[in-house]
Amino acid sequence: MDKVAALEAQDLYRFYRAGGEETLALRGVSLTVAPGEVLAVVGPSGSGKSTLLSCLAGLDEPAGGRVLVGGEQLTHRPEADRARIRARRIGVLMQTRNLVAHLTVAQNIRLAQQLNLESGVLGREELLEGVGLRDRANAYASELSGGELARAGLAVALANTPDVLLADEPTGELDGAVETSILELLRARATAGTGLLIVTHSPAVVRVADSVIHLRDGQVAA
Repeated sequence: MDKVAALEAQDLYRFYRAGGEETLALRGVSLTVAPGEVLAVVGPSGSGKSTLLSCLAGLDEPAGGRVLVGGEQLTHRPEADRARIRARRIGVLMQTRNLVAHLTVAQNIRLAQQLNLESGVLGREELLEGVGLRDRANAYASELSGGELARAGLAVALANTPDVLLADEPTGELDGAVETSILELLRARATAGTGLLIVTHSPAVVRVADSVIHLRDGQVAA
């Protein structure tokens, strides 16, 4: 029996209107991420990467097409349904690192897990150990280095053992050694069965990806 895809996007379209002008941000984008696969999405600014990520995370609704996560349809459902599916099946790692500033690292993880009523989430100790922050559990975001912020954001994104992790430039502001350590963590997560989709400009990310798609003008370039 074929495995259910961790993430599948089918023929996504997204329009924006400003005054009398219409911008077509996505033009029939389709992609699939298998469990354990790392897919890198690259392209110039304005190519539709951020719009695609928002639609895949259920934070924005496409005008056409659909998104399935672990075989469950995410798109064209009420926001409450999308939020429930996102909490249970999707880890989102944004450039802001996912952290609530007035909470500690451990409290941020706890908050993410409180949104998921399903069983199967990782223990906080295990998560913190996995990203090398066991001794920083009680630190606030303002007390963390850039590398520690990236690791803490990753722990929050993985708090509910998601089917798929969506990451927006997860190594964008990190130096080479820290970037390498974050990529090792991401690859380990993929080895454990999570599908990864990473929007990136980093050659290092592209090198570790199993597959790469190029976006240009809202389309997957040939």
